Amino acid sequence: QVQPVESGGGLVQAGGSLRLSCAASGRTFSDHAMGWFRQAPGKEREFVAAISVDGYRAYYADSVKGRFTISRDNTKNMVYLQMNSLKPEDTAVYYCAARRRPDGSSRLSDYDYWGQGTQVTVSS
Repeated sequence: QVQPVESGGGLVQAGGSLRLSCAASGRTFSDHAMGWFRQAPGKEREFVAAISVDGYRAYYADSVKGRFTISRDNTKNMVYLQMNSLKPEDTAVYYCAARRRPDGSSRLSDYDYWGQGTQVTVSS
C-alpha cells in the first residue's frame, strides 16, 4: 500500500513557477506508477501528468505539455511536478495518485491511492 501526501502548493503570479512534491509512504513505491491530477472549482478532476515506475515514460495533458515536468526519485519515495509558465487557468487543487501498475494512465479510475491535495493559485 502507498499513501501519497502532497506539498508545495501556494500563490504565484502568472508566468511564475512552482514545484509540487508528493511523498509516498510504503515499501512498494517503486512498483507503482504515479500521476498528478487537478480539480478547479466547479469542474471535474482532470489528468495532468503521469510517470512509469522506472521514470522513463512520462505522459502529459495537452494543456500542460511543454510547461510541466513530472519526475520521481525512487530512492526517496518522491514524485515531483515542476510547473513553469503558470497561467490563471492552472489554478486548482492538485492531487497525487498511485497506481499498482508499471505504466501511468490518464484515467482517474486506474489509480488506487490518492492524496488529500494541495492548492495552487495563479493570479493574473
